[in-house]
Amino acid sequence: MATYHLETAFSEQAIRKLKIGDIVYFDGTLFGIRDLTQIYMFDQNHEPPVDMAGHPVIHTAPSLRKVGDKWEKICVGTTTSSRMDRFTPRLLEKCGVRAIIGKGGQYRQSLDAMGKFGAVYLAIVGGAASLETEQIQEVEEVFWEHLHPEALYKFKVKDFGPLTVAMDSHGGHRYFEVKAEAERRLPGIYEKLLA
Repeated sequence: MATYHLETAFSEQAIRKLKIGDIVYFDGTLFGIRDLTQIYMFDQNHEPPVDMAGHPVIHTAPSLRKVGDKWEKICVGTTTSSRMDRFTPRLLEKCGVRAIIGKGGQYRQSLDAMGKFGAVYLAIVGGAASLETEQIQEVEEVFWEHLHPEALYKFKVKDFGPLTVAMDSHGGHRYFEVKAEAERRLPGIYEKLLA
C-alpha cells in the first residue's frame, strides 16, 4: 500500500500506477455529478459544457446557496455509487474521466471499463461530508443550474482525501474481495452458531 499526492488533470500513467488499498490525496479540479446529471448527459443527449478529461468526479448532490452570481458551499457530501453504474463506461470513454469518488463501489461493467480506459474508483469514508466540504476551496462553476442539486459542479479542492483505491485499472476490486472473504467464512460462522 502506497500514498499518493496528485494534481488534476490525472494522466493515464499516474492512474494505472494505483492499486487497491493505496491512499490518494489530490489538488485541483473536482467535478460533482449525480443520477440526474448523467441522465441529462447520456439518456437525453446533452453534451457537457466543460471538458472533464483527466479529472475526477464525485457522486454528490451538494447543498449550496447562490449569493449574487456566485455559489457558496454549505455541505458537500457523497452518495452511494452503485445506482449510477450504468453510466460509468460512457463517462470514462466519452468524457475521459479518470477517477470516480463515492461510497459502496460499482459493479463488473464499471470495473471492466476502468481497465479499458485507465480509471479508478476512490472510496471516501461515509459520514465525512464535513471534511469533504472543508477541503473544497471554492465552487468555481455550476453548469445546468436548472438541475440543481443534481447539476454539474466544478469545485476547486486542496488536499482532498484521504481516498482509498477500491477499484483499480488492473481488475482489483476491494468490495468483491471483502464479499468473497465473508462468503468463505460464513459456513464456519453458521457451524459455531448451531453448535
